[in-house]
Amino acid sequence: MLIDGKKISDQIKEEIAAEVEKMIADGGKRPHLAAILVGHDGGSETYVANKVKACERCGFTSTLIRYEDDVTEQELLDAVERLNNDPEVDGFIVQLPLPRHISEQKIIEAIDYRKDVDGFHPVNVGRMSIGLPCFVSATPAGIMELLARYNVPTKGARCVVLGRSNIVGKPVANLMMQKHQPGDATVTVCHSSTKNIKEICREADIIIAALGHPGFVTADMVKPGAAIIDVGTTRVPDSSRKSGFRLCGDVDFANVEPLCSFITPVPGGVGPMTIVSLMKNTLLAARHDIYPA
Repeated sequence: MLIDGKKISDQIKEEIAAEVEKMIADGGKRPHLAAILVGHDGGSETYVANKVKACERCGFTSTLIRYEDDVTEQELLDAVERLNNDPEVDGFIVQLPLPRHISEQKIIEAIDYRKDVDGFHPVNVGRMSIGLPCFVSATPAGIMELLARYNVPTKGARCVVLGRSNIVGKPVANLMMQKHQPGDATVTVCHSSTKNIKEICREADIIIAALGHPGFVTADMVKPGAAIIDVGTTRVPDSSRKSGFRLCGDVDFANVEPLCSFITPVPGGVGPMTIVSLMKNTLLAARHDIYPA
């Protein structure tokens, strides 16, 4: 079965919009999400534009703060501090990647964890790892939402996570082994130093591929009936497209799809869920559900 992230994300946006209208009717204010964008990276531009659109759809206020590539680290830290102290802003993100002369970790740690709707601050990461309420980073949260809404069986399942990034691999592995639904799986994390990846994947009931390596997961790595979550979104040159590229996942979709019980397409699978998870975190921040005011 094809897992339709676009459809689910549209449903969630409607749910959030209804919640926001109720907040307004009860005398509350609209949730406000701000984003800092540095430079003109194509992927980041698209992603931030989609976030602004999603804010409109959910009834949020949104603010975009732009800087050129030559912005200094201190200028960016000052901008973060202003947003930390702005009572009108419920949550904000600093779009990654940042230029090389700026420490991403330093910027992430400067964000007030109570407004860290990307879920990257060590306080939120730490709370997530021990199962406490927190802002869960958007892509892992989106993956868990898809598994829940499609009733993909996870309890006791063997789950292989391909990739160990701080943004997807590590947090989704952690969430999948926690004692809740979806979750409660037996999790193996594979990475660039793992031996026998093919054999390990063939044992998996669920494969979550987050490598950024187009077409890495091939049919001979997948056991019949497995569920596949493809997080990869690599731009591959394609002269037949107006944009000059197409998005390619980490899974060889055409050959793997016939074997699967569930599979996410690229695009239209995990991607839309990442943005809607950010909207959910912003709503939680506006309502002070995680961290009371």
